[in-house]
Amino acid sequence: MAEIQFSRGVKETVVPEVRITQAKSGGSGVAYFRFESPSVLNKESTEEITGMYLVDEEGEIVSREVKGKFVNGRPTSVEATLNLNSQDEWDRFMRFMERYGAENGLGFTKA
Repeated sequence: MAEIQFSRGVKETVVPEVRITQAKSGGSGVAYFRFESPSVLNKESTEEITGMYLVDEEGEIVSREVKGKFVNGRPTSVEATLNLNSQDEWDRFMRFMERYGAENGLGFTKA
């Protein structure tokens, strides 16, 4: 089980585009997420976005850097940034993404 949530306990059903960069030293990096028309922005949704939570059997990775994008006053997408400040955080994130990717059909392409 690996899922992304914007409110604790509420699974986001839209699979994001994910881009990652890693420092040349390999000790840190940044992951960028873009969700087009995520379910958290549906008119029926009453949940408040409190962050981005990457949840799996190892626990939870949290980012508070979450922004909504609007076109003509209507929400269209959500973008989130996750800073990975150590090799341990990088490795933990990659384990989450392997699980999430396997469950949601994401592939990894190295630049």
